[in-house]
Amino acid sequence: MKPLYLASGSPRRRELLTQIGVPFTTVSADIDETPLAHETPSAYVERLARGKAAAGRRALSAAQQACVLGADTAVVLEGRILGKPLDQADSLAMLSALSGRDHEVLTAIAVLDGQRCESLVVRSRVRFRAISEQEALAYWASGEPRDKAGGYGIQGLGAVFVAGLEGSYSAVVGLPLCETAQLLGHFGIPCWQTSSALSAV
Repeated sequence: MKPLYLASGSPRRRELLTQIGVPFTTVSADIDETPLAHETPSAYVERLARGKAAAGRRALSAAQQACVLGADTAVVLEGRILGKPLDQADSLAMLSALSGRDHEVLTAIAVLDGQRCESLVVRSRVRFRAISEQEALAYWASGEPRDKAGGYGIQGLGAVFVAGLEGSYSAVVGLPLCETAQLLGHFGIPCWQTSSALSAV
């Protein structure tokens, strides 16, 4: 079985992959994340996931037999990608736009082994309750929104805004576990490998 490398610096993705008992090593995968002209959000996240996997593979020895997993997540409102907030004003504007409405979260995953690359996109729909300006200010002051796509973290303090979810919770966090396990299986990498995960089953 080939070793797996996770091309991501996200602690949330590391936690999720660990959760399903898949051993891995992290590898750097810095790429340009600027959207292309007329690129759809779905094409954007899939391109970035594949790009991160390829960048991670290039960071390894050419002779090394390994699989690399790349992922990317985007919060999308009415076809517009909401990135990480630039500052407090940007964060407040994002939460105001999301307040009391549904939005889409797209997470793409890609696995590359040097011979082939497989990828897919998982769509989830999140519904926010109404958010007051005071709450938005307090949330910004917590520090949580600063490095989150869409300006919130569903796995953290931002969970209080979520009135409903259709789709994959783990995909909204950053890594769709069901689909990731299936995709890794195509490359001969099973989940539940770690002894702690096996003993808990």
